[in-house]
Amino acid sequence: MTLQYSTLDGSAGDHPPVVLDRREGPYGEVVLRRHGGLLQIIANGCFLMDTSDGRSERLLVDAALESLDGDGDSNDGGDGAGRSVLIGGLGVGFSLAHAAAQPRWERITVVEREPAVVEWHRDGRLAPFSAGALDDPRVSVVERDLLAYLAEPGERHDALCLDIDNGPDWTVTDDNSGLYGPAGLAACRNRLAPGGVLAVWSARPSAGFEDALRSAGFSGVRTLEVEVTRGVPDVVHLATKAA
Repeated sequence: MTLQYSTLDGSAGDHPPVVLDRREGPYGEVVLRRHGGLLQIIANGCFLMDTSDGRSERLLVDAALESLDGDGDSNDGGDGAGRSVLIGGLGVGFSLAHAAAQPRWERITVVEREPAVVEWHRDGRLAPFSAGALDDPRVSVVERDLLAYLAEPGERHDALCLDIDNGPDWTVTDDNSGLYGPAGLAACRNRLAPGGVLAVWSARPSAGFEDALRSAGFSGVRTLEVEVTRGVPDVVHLATKAA
C-alpha cells in the first residue's frame, strides 16, 4: 500500500553544508548542519534525517491512530479520545508536531537519547518543525535510551511510534539492533496496552523484520510505503498486540 502526502518545500541545492552545532554526546558525535534550505542531523557520520519532507514521519503517527480507530476497542468511549502514544526519537520533530496537532492523543511521551537534539528544538533552531509541541501540556520529553526505557516497568501506551534509526537493518549504533530482536520486541509488546499498535519507520522494507514481529507474538503485521523522489520507498512497519 502506498500513501500520498504533500511534500514540504526545501532543497539542498548546490550549496556546501554548513555545520551549525557539533556535540560529543553520550552515544558519540551528533551534528546539526544546514545544507542549502535544509537542516540535517548527522550521528557518528551517519545521515539520520533532514527537514525536506516529513511524509513518512507523519504516516508513522497517522497509521498507528487509524489502526487503533479500526480495532473495535471501546475503552475510549467510541470517539478515539484518551489515547496515549510514545514517540521514539524526536529527530527534526515531524512526528511529534503531527501527533500534537491531533486532539485524540491525550498523552504524548517523546523518548530522545541525545540531549543536543532536545536543545536544538528548545533553542529555536529546530523549533519551527516541532511547531511548539514541546510546550504542549500533553507532551512529556524523556532523555533516555529508548531500549533501556522500554525495558523498564512503566506506563503502557496505545501506540509506540519508533523512528530512531534508518531502519531495523540499518541502525545508527550497533546497540540499537537490540530493539528489533526478540528482547526489544518483547519490551515493546510489554509497554503496549492490549490492542495497542507498534509502528516502526524504516528507510527501506525489511521482510526479516516482519518475520521477527510475527515471531514476537504480534498480529496484523503489514508494511505501508511512502514514495520518495529517488530510491526505494520509505516504509512504516505496523503490528498489533493482541487485545
